[in-house]
Amino acid sequence: MTMTAGIPGIPAFSVSRLPRIVFGPGRRAAIAMEARHFGTRALIVTGARSFRESADWASLQDDLTAHGVAFESLTVEGEPSPELVDQTVGARHKDGIEMVIGIGGGSALDAAKAIAGLLPQGNSVMDYLEGVGLGRPFEGPALPFIAVPTTAGTGSEATKNAVLSRQGPEGFKKSFRHESLVARLAIVDPDFLASCPRSVIAANGMDAFTQLLEGYVATGANPVTDALAWSGMEAFHRGFLPAWRGEAPDAAPGRACMAYAALISGIVLAQTGLGSVHGLASPLGAFYPIPHGAVCGTLVAEATDINIRALESRAPDSPVLDKYARVGALLAGRPPGDPAADPAADRAALVDVLRDLVERVEMPRLGSFGLTEDQVGHVVAASRGGSMKTNPLVLEDAEIDALVRRRL
Repeated sequence: MTMTAGIPGIPAFSVSRLPRIVFGPGRRAAIAMEARHFGTRALIVTGARSFRESADWASLQDDLTAHGVAFESLTVEGEPSPELVDQTVGARHKDGIEMVIGIGGGSALDAAKAIAGLLPQGNSVMDYLEGVGLGRPFEGPALPFIAVPTTAGTGSEATKNAVLSRQGPEGFKKSFRHESLVARLAIVDPDFLASCPRSVIAANGMDAFTQLLEGYVATGANPVTDALAWSGMEAFHRGFLPAWRGEAPDAAPGRACMAYAALISGIVLAQTGLGSVHGLASPLGAFYPIPHGAVCGTLVAEATDINIRALESRAPDSPVLDKYARVGALLAGRPPGDPAADPAADRAALVDVLRDLVERVEMPRLGSFGLTEDQVGHVVAASRGGSMKTNPLVLEDAEIDALVRRRL
């Protein structure tokens, strides 16, 4: 990286726009009050069941009414499609909506983000969707978007991209991306995680860690993102298993750590890009009914192993190898900077710990979603998207093929 002239030892970097963040247990109570700052008419986008079947949904409706905010609502079942976004925008862009509130997992937030961007103009998202759309530059403006995550995985509350999918053999999973899509406000309440089943905590937590690790070693990493990613990985190390086990008194602090880790993972990936796991997550999620968190959780250990081996073979002086060693020491419970540390052993420990977590929290294999050996080549060929471009080195097709086959 190019070094700055004014501060020796600090590489040049830039930081993209971030939302205003309100974090902490019980902060969901502030949604209606905060929304009122943006107007009096809202569209609320949620997942299909969990939030709407909770007492929080009735409470939010009462709070919005009390604060003078009228609202319409939309549910998102599964990962959002361009058709869902276009249908919603077409039906509502003349309704006088002044803000969009997304409440749910990454799918609900991504749908809400895209809808907020397009409601003022009424255009199709296919005008702007990367790689498959018309390639037109998005210029905004977007409606104010309030992001309220109820899971801890994608970090969508802090990113500028809305991921949309069309599933099937010729499907795609692509981003609608622009800085004006960044949430004006992210309200992150760890208490929402108390109602998440273990399988959701597991997949989302592994997704958050994958984003933190890939952002930490990505070609776009910088001193600010390194510090943030390290903070997020420390939180993951402290909180993941307690949150997953769900046993008092450790569960609540664990959930707070995981909500923080997921938020930070979104901030980091928005600045740095990601890596091989997310490069594969795009075609796998498009071609097969594989939830995003499950893809990340099942691949992260083997992707880390293949990246490390490739760097040791082709770029043995890469500083990324030291980064992997540092994370290995963290997850293995050894203090970083130990003068007796063996970097190669710490890198091996990183892979071992991740493999243990994959088995312990029962990350599903790709074959359970319909992927077969004869289809691996199709996935590999479709994996050379944006995330692969910021992997710490260019993986060969044979290495990507081996990565997928390890988790069939």
